[in-house]
Amino acid sequence: MSENVAHTAVIEMRGVDVSALRDTSLTVVENVNWSVLPGEFWVVAGPQRSGKSDLLMHAAGLMTPGRGRCRVFGCDINALGEAQLAERLRVGFVFAGGKLFNELTLAENVALPLRYQKNLSAADAAPAVAAFLDWLELTPFAGALPANVAANWRQRAALARALILQPELLLLDNPLAGLDGRHRQWLMQFLDQLQRGHDRFGGRPMTIVASTEDLRAWRNAERRFAVLHEKQLSVLGSWHDVESAAHPAVKELLAEPAATTP
Repeated sequence: MSENVAHTAVIEMRGVDVSALRDTSLTVVENVNWSVLPGEFWVVAGPQRSGKSDLLMHAAGLMTPGRGRCRVFGCDINALGEAQLAERLRVGFVFAGGKLFNELTLAENVALPLRYQKNLSAADAAPAVAAFLDWLELTPFAGALPANVAANWRQRAALARALILQPELLLLDNPLAGLDGRHRQWLMQFLDQLQRGHDRFGGRPMTIVASTEDLRAWRNAERRFAVLHEKQLSVLGSWHDVESAAHPAVKELLAEPAATTP
């Protein structure tokens, strides 16, 4: 890899061993060599418990690798501390299932980054929160608790929370899980708008990484793909490369679900 790529990569992993969140003494993915450049849209596919969530946590700088070097916006994640807060705020993360705080309303959940990272009062944060709720069609649910809202809307609230600080890098862990067809389509179109550059972010293209258990749903010529299988991350490239791949894990992730007997 050239020095120019090394300096411009948003995410750069070299020889990284990915530790498990549930037990950091366990290595779930080995020797990862992967670069994500500004404005790219990556989809990392793999079956359940293949290490997708753990890989994304490392890529976001939320976990440190057991071995190797991981950089986010050029900063070694082992060195990220309070002094590098500005670098951390360039990253937005949507956890699998949303991970909203059940005792807070959707509006209060979305406001959390502004309250705690920007030290804004509830009143000062309210205009920005209202704007994001409106943008993601969440205004009718602003005062509702997560338990009283369908999974489709909880996922949107988690997305709004991740975007409220206007990050440059957005990571989404299995964002299509639990969504119906209409909300899946909305999310795909929304993410494509972000990646191309949305007016709300000044037209700046956003770098996006999403994980999935179903490659078929993410078919798009402009996205890039990788697959996790047996503790290895295999970089595939374009959708054409996905379709022509002989990798058995790719074929499995592209397969139609088995029909059920009535």
